[in-house]
Amino acid sequence: MEESQDVIITGIKIPFFSLVGLMIKWGLAALLALLVLGAIGGGIVIGIQFGLETLGMDVNSLLGGLLPSP
Repeated sequence: MEESQDVIITGIKIPFFSLVGLMIKWGLAALLALLVLGAIGGGIVIGIQFGLETLGMDVNSLLGGLLPSP
């Protein structure tokens, strides 16, 4: 049977520019994730609007006049 050993980390040395590079990568990943989620959300909204218009429903009246008239 193996004994568990406790480990205490007292400090981590990370070079400044490595940390800056990591933060830039995080920022770019977050930006791309927002773009992808926005594209997916926009596609869903456009799909629902197209589906409702195909069924003959007036989307603007369903939303209470929130959309501008074409």
